[in-house]
Amino acid sequence: MKKFNHSILMAIAVVFLLSGCSGLNKMKKSASGIKYEVKPEVLETHAGNVDLVIEARYPEKFFNKKAIVVATPVLKTPTGDVEFKPLTLQGESVTANNKVVNYASGGKVSYNGIVPYTKEMRQSELIIKVEASMKAKKVNFAPVKIADGVISTPTLLANNAGEVIIAPDKFQRIIPETYQADINFDINRAEVKKGEMKSDDVTALKDKVSAANAKSNYDIKKINISSYASPDGKLDLNDKLAKERSKTSSNFFKKELETMKVTKADQTEFYKIMSTAEDWDGFKEKVSQSSIQDKDLILRVLSMYNDPDVREKEIRNISAAFTELTSQILPALRRSKFEVNVDVIGKSDQELLKIATSKPSDLTVEEVLYAATLTKDVKVQNGIYKAATEKFSNDFRTWNDLGMTAVLLGDMKSAKTALEKANSVKANDPIVMNNLGVVALAEGEFGKAEGLFRGAAGAGSQVDHNMGIVNVKNGTYSQAVTNFGSACLFNAALAQTLNKDYAKALKTLDCIAVPTGMTNYLKAVVYARQGQNANVFKSLEAALAAQADLKQLAKTDLEFGKLFEDAKFKALVQ
Repeated sequence: MKKFNHSILMAIAVVFLLSGCSGLNKMKKSASGIKYEVKPEVLETHAGNVDLVIEARYPEKFFNKKAIVVATPVLKTPTGDVEFKPLTLQGESVTANNKVVNYASGGKVSYNGIVPYTKEMRQSELIIKVEASMKAKKVNFAPVKIADGVISTPTLLANNAGEVIIAPDKFQRIIPETYQADINFDINRAEVKKGEMKSDDVTALKDKVSAANAKSNYDIKKINISSYASPDGKLDLNDKLAKERSKTSSNFFKKELETMKVTKADQTEFYKIMSTAEDWDGFKEKVSQSSIQDKDLILRVLSMYNDPDVREKEIRNISAAFTELTSQILPALRRSKFEVNVDVIGKSDQELLKIATSKPSDLTVEEVLYAATLTKDVKVQNGIYKAATEKFSNDFRTWNDLGMTAVLLGDMKSAKTALEKANSVKANDPIVMNNLGVVALAEGEFGKAEGLFRGAAGAGSQVDHNMGIVNVKNGTYSQAVTNFGSACLFNAALAQTLNKDYAKALKTLDCIAVPTGMTNYLKAVVYARQGQNANVFKSLEAALAAQADLKQLAKTDLEFGKLFEDAKFKALVQ
């Protein structure tokens, strides 16, 4: 009895196994009926990844009710296979928790996957590997190719094209100086007193003018002589008195200038002579600075009345205060003021550059920073800035500009060291943040670069350009187009191409001042996307003539996939 039962069980198992094999083999044989649609038709890389969307349509009476199917998209590259995540499907009778495909009607299944991009994927093909199982039995379907390679146009981005910013100097070739002195007069008098002629104030002024007159780089521009009467007494008398004081003081100072042999001393236009009948402004200033009795009351009178006679009358009524005014305030207002305007003319550009490249320590920080801008030789600039850091190590601009020129020389290690020093001298300066961001771009640290550029807001249009590079790397092409604006740059044209703004991209490429092989290569890509084959060949020919190593890129670039079998294309890339 036991033997009979065992035989029956074995027979049932064999029948079941054979039926399972039969069902799986039937599915394998009919697998060609599965239709795959890949979006996009040719895969693309964006933001460093390859995104994949597949729609699979299973035919009627294909999917065994008891079967489980595991489908795995695979990119086959020259260096190995790269698998996307698998998708598991099941028939109607399976009790697992996978997507169900109906046996009688078939069905449509959508799939989304993503893998990091590598350069080997440019020469790849997308296949589907399928494994079907029923219980312990498994069958592998023949792999099916469903797409070719990966378009890698976003990787043409020039990472090292970040724009650095110079820290501005405050150099002034002409520095204006003003020398001043006052002489005072007795009440109701206009004669210049001998004591005033030799006062410390006047003597110091004459010494400065004499010294300036002796220096070739000092230019005495103008003499202003302003004379005043104090605001007490009759207005017409004060007006006459102020004018007389202008006359006597200007005659006095003119003679002094002639004695010093100032070149323009005898020129009428060299002097600007002014007089003020009643110096209420000076009166108000001196009262405000004083500690005299009833100061606030006097100031209130000045604010309440504009008429000079009324002002004087009201102030005289403050008898105690007026006594102090006559002894402490009014005498200082009976004066003439000499003001000599002098331009100090700095070194010429030629002199500055010569000193900066021979003995930069002889220059001020503003002079040396300016001098470095007088040459276009970045190596010379770098040397000047290096010397500047030795003498002016506490000025962040010297370190920033040293780092900036190191970036332009491609020495990112030295650039980073100098810019980090600049940041330690002046933390988070937007210019330094931008330049550190450019270094991060060159090192491929795009997340770090983006943070630095956000901290550099307001430093200049260069920050927008640099953010545009980050945008392209992140796959946000419309934002990149906005940030690049109308700049005639390769990266700007690339962003416009990726954003499908083809007319704008061509316009940008055409306005690049010095076209390169890559400029024309990108033109060929733009024309290929629009099906303008004649222009593709013309642009490719120019690109390959300028840069022969682009042939290898072109012959495997799926932007030109529709031309791979074209005889003219083959001839160009061989």
